[in-house]
Amino acid sequence: MARLFTSLTDLENEINPILGNSIDPKVTDQKKLRDVLIDNLIYNALFHTDSVIKEKSGELIQLVAASSSIKSSSIYPLYRAIGHKEISGFVVPAINIRTLTFDITRSILRLMKERNIGVVIFEIARSEMKYTQQTPKEFALSVLAAAIKENYVGPIFIQGDHFQFNKENVIKNRDEEINNIQQLIAKSIAAGFYNIDIDASTLVDLTQPDIVEQQKLNSEMTALLTEFIRKNQPSETTISIGGEIGHIGDKNSTLSDFEAFMTQYLQNISSIGISKVSVQTGSSHGGTPLPDGTLQEVKLDFSVLKTIGEIAQGKYHLAGAVQHGASTLPLSDFDQLVNNGTVEVHLATALQNIVYDYLPDGIKKDMSEWVIANLSQDMSSEQTHEQFIYKNRKKALGPFKKAIWDLPEKDKNIILGHIESYLIPIFDKIRISNTKSLTDPYFS
Repeated sequence: MARLFTSLTDLENEINPILGNSIDPKVTDQKKLRDVLIDNLIYNALFHTDSVIKEKSGELIQLVAASSSIKSSSIYPLYRAIGHKEISGFVVPAINIRTLTFDITRSILRLMKERNIGVVIFEIARSEMKYTQQTPKEFALSVLAAAIKENYVGPIFIQGDHFQFNKENVIKNRDEEINNIQQLIAKSIAAGFYNIDIDASTLVDLTQPDIVEQQKLNSEMTALLTEFIRKNQPSETTISIGGEIGHIGDKNSTLSDFEAFMTQYLQNISSIGISKVSVQTGSSHGGTPLPDGTLQEVKLDFSVLKTIGEIAQGKYHLAGAVQHGASTLPLSDFDQLVNNGTVEVHLATALQNIVYDYLPDGIKKDMSEWVIANLSQDMSSEQTHEQFIYKNRKKALGPFKKAIWDLPEKDKNIILGHIESYLIPIFDKIRISNTKSLTDPYFS
């Protein structure tokens, strides 16, 4: 089990036989690095109360990753190739990790190595950062540390998912909301998030009779943040940017929505634009819980992905359309994503549900009690107890972040085994297995 360093001297004494020193570390003992040291470094980078030890531990993870040919990367070169129809036939999975980030990333990286998978995106949304208590830097360090632990070599794709505008905040103080998102983008880029999904779909105004007017503010805000990202990205990196035309849970997107968005968006940018577009096909984040807590069956309109994706590629050379809220879909639906040319699929809630399903009863009970004690004022009269817990239990992940991390390995392994069993058939369905030789040339 990982431990907290008692002092900087304690940290130095542990790393010296393995890295030489903390100024210019060179790995001299790979086994000790992966068996013990990396676990301690990420634990201290996340949980130490001494800011100096916390910062030094994170810095060492970054230095060791760089020296081990583990590089935080943009997926833009691959998406540009897909947009020009140089490569196709698979869907890129983007996986939101809300808890056990180090451990779950390790499991995914193992699957990537075992199944010869070229690209998987590790992501976290703006809202998730808040309720899971994961800063961009902490999330990126957890992913990099996992790659070190698993001896994974190559590009690592870390994505800011749903960097989303709050409509009420825009109405109250537009400049402040813009500034808040720009600050988040700057912190994320500094941490190694070289893939960022701008979500101004919350600003689509469906009360307007004209589609152009409906998408006007969405396109303007997406363009504004695109320009901000381009001005702040590393000189050698083109960050992959995503846009969104349909708010998840609202009406399904149409080709007219997309064209209205793109026409106005392109008029407002002077640099490289988005490489993909998220659309609404009938899904909802987290699924829709029924009164007994089970999930309502979802019916997606896959033709939305195909119709918009084809125009996105053919006219604008984007990689295509993105499907959000897919992790609670039946496995049989994942074939349709490939068949309809989807470029990227986001998986989140199912992984969280697996964690909850297989947590030890004691911590699960404590988390449910926390939800009731802290959030019961938000419960509507139309919700059953089961629906309320299901919709709100994710908000306990932050307060119980360390407790979940400190679970015995045997308990973690049960959870991770079920996550791997869940992901393997999806990876097969979206045909991402055995793609490494196809994707690697775009990141050499």
